[in-house]
Amino acid sequence: MSKAVLVGVDIGTTAVKAVMFDESGQRLASYGAPYATARPAPGLVEQDPADWLHHVMRALDEFAAHPQAGRVAAVGVTSQVNTHVFVDADLQPLLPAINWADGRAAVAASRLDGALTVDQKIAALGTPMQIDASHALSRMAWLAEAHPDLWARTAYVLAPKDYIIARLTGQLAADPIASVGLVGTDMAYARAVLDLLPDAARRLAPLRDPLDVIGQMQGVFQGVPVVAGTMDAWASMFGVGVAAEGEGMNLSGTSEVLALISATRNPVAGVITFPAWRGITLHAGPTQAGGASLDWLARLLNVTPAAAAQMAEGEVIYPRSPLFLPHLEGERAPLWDAVARGVFAGLDSSTEAPRMVAAVMEGVAFSARLALEALEKAGGMRPAVVRVGGGGTASDAWCQIRADVMQRPVVRMQARDAGAMGAGVMAAAGIGLTDDLAAAAQALVPVDRVFTPAPAAAALAEQRFAIWQQLYAGVRGVNAALAAL
Repeated sequence: MSKAVLVGVDIGTTAVKAVMFDESGQRLASYGAPYATARPAPGLVEQDPADWLHHVMRALDEFAAHPQAGRVAAVGVTSQVNTHVFVDADLQPLLPAINWADGRAAVAASRLDGALTVDQKIAALGTPMQIDASHALSRMAWLAEAHPDLWARTAYVLAPKDYIIARLTGQLAADPIASVGLVGTDMAYARAVLDLLPDAARRLAPLRDPLDVIGQMQGVFQGVPVVAGTMDAWASMFGVGVAAEGEGMNLSGTSEVLALISATRNPVAGVITFPAWRGITLHAGPTQAGGASLDWLARLLNVTPAAAAQMAEGEVIYPRSPLFLPHLEGERAPLWDAVARGVFAGLDSSTEAPRMVAAVMEGVAFSARLALEALEKAGGMRPAVVRVGGGGTASDAWCQIRADVMQRPVVRMQARDAGAMGAGVMAAAGIGLTDDLAAAAQALVPVDRVFTPAPAAAALAEQRFAIWQQLYAGVRGVNAALAAL
């Protein structure tokens, strides 16, 4: 009997990735293409939704030419979270999409965040998460104040995946997981939050379960069901085989996303604890700059990120090797410090490029560990291993540094496009091909390699991690003073 084929699409921070595979996990085709991110002024980070749609359609057109295209049973979509598209009643964007790293709404965010006490946040959202500049409500408040004419024309504020699904099917929907900060533990919109901004609620799409079929494809793959999906952190979790209690993940892309599944819910500042969904309670924390830090250094060195990563192969981190704070555009979890900035410490006249690359990799790993430790407090447990996925895991040196820093084995999966794979896994569940997400996730994504901590390097990393935290504490006042100039 022929096997059903799934398509998963991931609208990431830097590229669209898509994968076509059958229900046994055999990959049939893949697609990946970057698009531009504009930074027209300090603090502004934008993308053109037309670029997302162009590459999604190119991927689907290529897949439609595959000999197995006729067996495609479902399409799943995931995307970056806290990137927002303001559209009119005809689904036309009114301005460039505001990227998750954009800080233009910082003033509005501070006002909104101060309007709710910690206890009120826990009551409304189930978690004391901060309303920051990436929060949907902050962006809505900014637009209402800065461009009231555009706000008046705004019919919906959509996540990238929901915009793409609407363009593919003609149907509008959002899911409660990706609507983080807007939804309570009952998986409904939190009125106490939405009431902070008049008319915000009516500009949000109706909520649907992440495994719901939202509609059918129009045009290419005509009639094929499209499953709602959810944010990239959750999809990637399934894409690296994490779906059971006590399992942890580090997704390494433009930023680092840490996740831990645990039914225990301890309120911890800086941690996003999602409402329980299908028996899964996820504690998560995104940093601000993972792979973006290496990309930045590569530009300075006038090499590609892959070439920069290669410089670190065989490079040894010594006790007095430089330290790096990867806060190039502030920091998110668990610090949520918008004015934090990047720092190299310990440079001397002998420091060369490979050592700086290793310092960047270590600094990103330290930021991931800091976030993971906060998740462990929230979840009341420590995962024995951390499964990793995403483009930042292609480097063996970086994976080994992560294992040393995290003081436990790091398990790298074969699929680098974890988000797209996870979206496909969710599509399979959405049409009933599987009723066990955990089993499906683990069966469809095999392990590539396990990196275990090297005792001496891990012991040194423990000492350097403590000093790294002192470095951040020491420069906070400097960062605040610079931001005030």
